[in-house]
Amino acid sequence: MSEIKRNRHLELQVVLGASAVLERYGNVSKLIKKDGFKINFELNTLIEGSSPLTMAKSTGIGLIDISSAFSNLKPHIVITVGDRFETMSTVLAASYMNITLAHTMGGEVTGTIDESIRHAITKFANIHFPASIDAKKRIIKLGENREDVHLVGCPRIDLVKEYLKKSKKDFKDLPPGVGDTINTEKPFLLVSQHPVTTEYEDAQNQIIQTLKAVKKSNIPAIILWPNADAGTEDISREIRKWREKGLDNKMQFYKNLPIDYYVYLMKKTACLIGNSSSGIREGAFIGTPVINIGSRQNKRQRGKNVIDVSHNEDKIFRSILKQVKRGKYNREFIYGNGNAGSQIAKILSKCKLNIQKKIAY
Repeated sequence: MSEIKRNRHLELQVVLGASAVLERYGNVSKLIKKDGFKINFELNTLIEGSSPLTMAKSTGIGLIDISSAFSNLKPHIVITVGDRFETMSTVLAASYMNITLAHTMGGEVTGTIDESIRHAITKFANIHFPASIDAKKRIIKLGENREDVHLVGCPRIDLVKEYLKKSKKDFKDLPPGVGDTINTEKPFLLVSQHPVTTEYEDAQNQIIQTLKAVKKSNIPAIILWPNADAGTEDISREIRKWREKGLDNKMQFYKNLPIDYYVYLMKKTACLIGNSSSGIREGAFIGTPVINIGSRQNKRQRGKNVIDVSHNEDKIFRSILKQVKRGKYNREFIYGNGNAGSQIAKILSKCKLNIQKKIAY
């Protein structure tokens, strides 16, 4: 967004919706405005309930509202990111309205419904901005024209690169959480675990296994709330029950953290535990020891910093001990070196607008 705003050949328009406008997920709207960006449309499209039914309905509502936003804004290019279920609303609206569609972070393999959504977006998109070499090759194998596929790296790494330059004095105290206050100058764990949409019935047991392993390690931990996927209520409920039972000694819980604080914690933590893609992407760039649990990031290209385990208390516990003892890893630039934004803006400012697609086998 910063690079597009800075480019004199481009005009930035922002449409914000789903969990990004809700307080319970940190209200990204406030952060975007604080960073000096104008939000052209804010859409309330997320239905409460965190089930496959509400995900499907939210996508439908999003399609209706986003089409109206596009009709008013009349963009020449729409950029959509990654593999979240909400992005399908953006993709379908742009495609049916004959708007050129650009897609970042396509072509990756993970598993669950996210993978299906990601590859479906690739088949709708006109311009592709993959983050890794494997992803670029996969997009071309899906029948996309080579000249439309631009290996630029992950835009999130741009922010990570910027925030890594900051020192402790650049950060005030962490925003208030609940539970014990964790001293980030001493070894601590960082937990970020989300539901798996194709396994959402198991979300409750999955988070319990993680919490038990963290508790068993006796290392202080900062634990983040899950995202808005199906199963999030089960994870949130178990976290609340965990606290109500008085098991949260040496644990501090956060509904949401600004990305600069999150990157700072990734840099400082003895180990990141869970199934967030940040462990795979940002973790490799920072050198963070990571324990990736379960299938959510299945087969996504990863660095040497990642240990993969199943949802099993004992296996997670042993991996925690191993990673904490191992310490920081050498940095790997699998997902770029922090200049994706400038490359994307430059390509968009010069590309030919095209909505006609033909498979290129």
